[in-house]
Amino acid sequence: MPELPEVETTVRGLAQFLDGERITSVRLNRPNLRRPFPPDLVQVMAGAQVTGLSRRAKYGLIHLDRDATVIFHLGMSGRWRIDPSQPDKHDHMVVETADHQFALCDPRRFGSVDLVDTPALDTWPQFASLGPEPLGPLLTPQHLKAALKDKVQTIKLCLLDQRVVAGLGNIYVCEALYRAGISPLRKGGKVTRPQLERLVPHIVEVLSQSIRDGGSSLRDYAAPDGELGYFATRFAVYGREGEPCSNGDGGIIRRIQQGGRSTWYCPKCQK
Repeated sequence: MPELPEVETTVRGLAQFLDGERITSVRLNRPNLRRPFPPDLVQVMAGAQVTGLSRRAKYGLIHLDRDATVIFHLGMSGRWRIDPSQPDKHDHMVVETADHQFALCDPRRFGSVDLVDTPALDTWPQFASLGPEPLGPLLTPQHLKAALKDKVQTIKLCLLDQRVVAGLGNIYVCEALYRAGISPLRKGGKVTRPQLERLVPHIVEVLSQSIRDGGSSLRDYAAPDGELGYFATRFAVYGREGEPCSNGDGGIIRRIQQGGRSTWYCPKCQK
């Protein structure tokens, strides 16, 4: 599933060609993705000018000059294609400007497209309960200490809770916990203040590195220009079960199940 860095890469890629442009047409090739397209989506988008693009958690936002914002989620396999050389049977939404075409391709159709009044974005149900952005100033050790107080869930599952931190996914939680030397099995309420002071910079570091690398290309994901992200070459634990720990401490990467998701970690250096 595309995670925060992949969505950020997508938004930046789209912005290079779409920001400030006027949309000339919108075509929907099916009635729905994970849920139906908004009934007035084509009417609102066609003829509107794009005033900016942004990201919230794992959602991409296309802001229009009609006090409306198009919100897209890439689901499991979605991606935007810019000026594709030929149509794809999974291009379910096609947006055109005077100079470019943007096709939302989603083979598994777990993605979504919503239309929200821009002034109401913060109260949109999917955004209303989100925690702070991990790359913003509100993610601090103090915030995590308060959010994790008395939590009996493991720190891994706490960090995947979007009410604690918005946009963190499985890959980057595994990698950040490894870099911070924190066991994913430790209860959230038992993570110490010094550990959180290590963890926050590593969350920022791992996400920022992945964004610079264009994300992690796993299975279907690619940036809008077709380029594959290469952060996967930096994975220290994710997907490396049975391999030696890169710290050189003799540990062997282990994989366990937590909350229905795989977790990779080094039991020797993560405490």
